Amino acid sequence: MTRFIHDRFAKDYLEEALSPLGIVTLNLEVSSEVRFVDVFFTPTTVASDYTERLGTLGKMATSPAIFEPFRNPVSNAGISSCLGKLFDVRAELERRGRRENLRVDEIALPNLWILTPTASADLLEGFHATLDLNNWLPGIYFLGKYLRSAIVAIHQLPVTEETLWLRLLGRGKVQQQAIAELTSLPFDNPLRTNALELVYQLQSNLATNQSQSLDREDRELVMAIAPVFQQKLAEAEQKGRQEGRQEGTEQGRQEAQRSMLENFWQVRFGKLDLGITDWFAPVSVLPAAEFTTLFLQLSTISADETGKPQALRLLAENVLKFYLGEFDDSLANLISILLERSPEDLSLLLPQLPQLSIEELRAWLNDGK
Repeated sequence: MTRFIHDRFAKDYLEEALSPLGIVTLNLEVSSEVRFVDVFFTPTTVASDYTERLGTLGKMATSPAIFEPFRNPVSNAGISSCLGKLFDVRAELERRGRRENLRVDEIALPNLWILTPTASADLLEGFHATLDLNNWLPGIYFLGKYLRSAIVAIHQLPVTEETLWLRLLGRGKVQQQAIAELTSLPFDNPLRTNALELVYQLQSNLATNQSQSLDREDRELVMAIAPVFQQKLAEAEQKGRQEGRQEGTEQGRQEAQRSMLENFWQVRFGKLDLGITDWFAPVSVLPAAEFTTLFLQLSTISADETGKPQALRLLAENVLKFYLGEFDDSLANLISILLERSPEDLSLLLPQLPQLSIEELRAWLNDGK
């Protein structure tokens, strides 16, 4: 199941977004039943500019808060569980206040924000959840006043920059649209870089941690994140040009691509063998667009022993096509021969590929050099 990967992304993302404003505690244990609050937030900093940039999420973070993000639509039982956690936290705060002879002000008690990709009308009606359009945007439904709780139906939020940081926790087209908006933000936006890095990590986890095929929605999400790779590499090149170090930037791009490939391979297939790592250097030379396409193709291959030779052949096909031109049957036959050669032979041959023609490569293989 990919739910745990998305849960990890949601928690890491909220921690990254909220930490400049206060103390963020993930998986806070509450009650004797060993239940955990996903994200517990206590504001400590008044950072008006940053809060404004966070939009509606920033407004939620102006007071103590519990954030419970759901990948799948929240159920009746899910909301009841969240409310139970809220009551446990409030009870603990009140007990602490009595021990320390401190009065727990109502304002110090946390609000509960239940973040769900969708919420049915029946569910909202069942909890008497209502809008507060005088103070909050559509899509945010509040329970009774003294419950200090709200259900955020992310799919109903207006598509504006104010809601972007919540819509990134949505699902399907809503999340994909938010990712597209994220990549188009100004470079100086303080959240942009870190959020993009977490989105990239989400894609990597989806690609490398699954022993079974991804569902259609997650496959679409992987494809939606693909431009993030290209943009990340393009920004590195642009930065290098601005600093007058184009050659160094190209080297940096290749090193970044090699590092991505090595990390992917280790998590996906385990140990890095010599016959495999020899291919990483020529693969890292591929243009950013071709490398991104290859990376996405690799992510669809099963993470087992049958998938490893398929992935290695895919590396070889892309390298030979890049250096030798169009891929045909004769080139396919050469790849089969090439993949049978020893790591020692490959370490001698692959650095020479940029200078070899297909006839010279064939001669090299036939001569057993």
